[in-house]
Amino acid sequence: MTIKEFFSFRQNKYFWINILAMIAVVVLLMFGTLKGIDIYTHHGEAVVVPDVKGMTVAEAGAVFDSRGLACIVSDSTYVKDKPAGCILDYNPAAGQKVKEGRIIYLTINAINIPLQVVPDVADNSSLRQAEARILASGFKLNDIQYVPGEKDWVYGVKYRERMLAIGDKVPMGATLTLMVGDGNREVLEGDSLSADESMGNPDEAVSEGSAADESWF
Repeated sequence: MTIKEFFSFRQNKYFWINILAMIAVVVLLMFGTLKGIDIYTHHGEAVVVPDVKGMTVAEAGAVFDSRGLACIVSDSTYVKDKPAGCILDYNPAAGQKVKEGRIIYLTINAINIPLQVVPDVADNSSLRQAEARILASGFKLNDIQYVPGEKDWVYGVKYRERMLAIGDKVPMGATLTLMVGDGNREVLEGDSLSADESMGNPDEAVSEGSAADESWF
């Protein structure tokens, strides 16, 4: 076969038609593949995350569902000034663009108030010291309940009329009552001595009674 005969196929129009057809098929396959990927991944489509802070999970779920999004509760924390169960934060945040079907992770306010250990101030703190420690721990205080004892000395802590022991826990931010001495311990002791003196010596009382009985005879 001569060189001229080898390259003679270039003059055959069917050859070029086949080449062009194969190129067209390859281009169409590539275009179809890329288009399919775009459709599958929603390329170029975005949904803006709505603002749902302060809503309940049910309310936020309805809003997300209307935008083609989903949500789940991933964490909880406690903020005493917020309603229980309301949404505090979420990720992705409001205003961000995400793909349809994206899951939004919610952080809600705890439904049950966490418990906290009450500071140990009973029988080891003055009123001023106890108030400072309890308020610094986030608790509130009722009016002081005075009891006989050394003035301004804390003898106990109550929660809902229940005397607390060391290590007891109550809800965070609970209102407590301090049992504080009113300074009447010395007065009470003096009254007790006066009462003893007024009773006198029991032996003398018995002797006087015996003498009175004998006088009848």
